[in-house]
Amino acid sequence: MDNATAAEKNMIEALEAQRYQSIVDGDYDTFEGLCHQNLVYTHSRGDRDTLQSYLNKLRKGFYKYHRIDHPIDDILLVGDTALVLGQMNADLTVNGTEKTLANNALSVWVKTGETWKFLAYQPTPRPPAAA
Repeated sequence: MDNATAAEKNMIEALEAQRYQSIVDGDYDTFEGLCHQNLVYTHSRGDRDTLQSYLNKLRKGFYKYHRIDHPIDDILLVGDTALVLGQMNADLTVNGTEKTLANNALSVWVKTGETWKFLAYQPTPRPPAAA
């Protein structure tokens, strides 16, 4: 695997920040513009959404994100694919129930022409810290 150059890493970090912020802000048009038409969005309980099914849930208020922290551990580039390894920690309301998430996460971005598009997301819940 090739490591990302500083410029590529900065670009992907900025896109990740924009993606998460658009969700918290309820700016779903911006989120949609960042996404690949074949987006596969997996949730921490294992269920999956397409771009359209996820957008429908967001727009209808099924998911309402209040806070998202998303530290990035590493960004790996393989050709025109970027793998973003990090965390997704969030407070949200899911279908009327408040939840807090603490996930490790893999985000996948693909470069189509000169534009990066968000293609896939896979979270894994972290076990609670030992007392």
